[in-house]
Amino acid sequence: MTVHSDVDTDGGRIGPPPPFDVELAAVLESLGERTPPPMTLEMIQGFRQRMAAFTLADDLLAREGTFTVETVTAPAGPDGFELPMVLCRPAATRRPAAAVCFLHGGGMIIGDARTGISEALDWAQELDLVVVSVDYRLAPDHPHPVPVEDCYTGLLWTAGRLAELGVASGRLVVAGTSAGGGLAAAVALMTRDRGGPALAGQMLLCPMLDDRNDTPSARQMAGRGVWDRTSNETGWTALLGDRRGGPAVSPYAAPARARDLSSLPPAFIDVGSAETFRDEDVAYATRIWQAGGSAELHVWPGGFHGFDLMAPQAPVSRAAKAARINWLGRLLGG
Repeated sequence: MTVHSDVDTDGGRIGPPPPFDVELAAVLESLGERTPPPMTLEMIQGFRQRMAAFTLADDLLAREGTFTVETVTAPAGPDGFELPMVLCRPAATRRPAAAVCFLHGGGMIIGDARTGISEALDWAQELDLVVVSVDYRLAPDHPHPVPVEDCYTGLLWTAGRLAELGVASGRLVVAGTSAGGGLAAAVALMTRDRGGPALAGQMLLCPMLDDRNDTPSARQMAGRGVWDRTSNETGWTALLGDRRGGPAVSPYAAPARARDLSSLPPAFIDVGSAETFRDEDVAYATRIWQAGGSAELHVWPGGFHGFDLMAPQAPVSRAAKAARINWLGRLLGG
């Protein structure tokens, strides 16, 4: 089949999509019709109901006594809403090395505080970390700025209890995957701009950063892989409505819109070469460097969106997971 090239906004040619990694392509092929289809607004409730059946119980999160697990809450917003968070603390008596405020993925429209938390617990188990996962409210039921303000509330709650959690002051990392990665980037911006708590770092895994959805990688991956251009448009439209792609989008909704990326905590950014978010994530890392900041960028060859979750044993997935723990260990002096 011939794949025709396109022209990007700068007049350059866009070639065919990059190939998937061989092992990852085999996983997608084996899934067949079970591969998540492009998301539309009408499909959101059905996806939420199906995901609810796979929620991880406390005993699984505890990992045979490695962690204590509890649900805590914090008041969020003027309506008195109590924001739920899942708190996982190392059961061992030694002092935790740091705390991670974790923000789950799901395109701003699906997921909960237990979605994707397993990887954060892998970091915690390796490096003796406390994990606080925020159950932020979802679009379109709760459009911007509700999700990011919930995440900021969760960060403030965590920062205010570091001593109680046994964590030294300033040893707090904000982290997230996909939509959660975008929210983590936004929270880092908010913390800087509002004079919030000091952050040791920001871990942005395949972050969802740009509502304009018009990069070369977004065009290349239309109809391919996981979370394609159609799904991305659905997520951003749910969050922003008619403002999506327009001139008046806040950087706290779409961090790629931020004019100033200076004075941010050190960032870890990773993304697959064969996914929608590739170019916006590379651009974000580049702009952090151009602003004089610190960023470690990994573009995993042949990786589709969420490849490490769907194919954890693939060599590229193992390499990605190792790089994340390595960065956190160096960041925290482990």
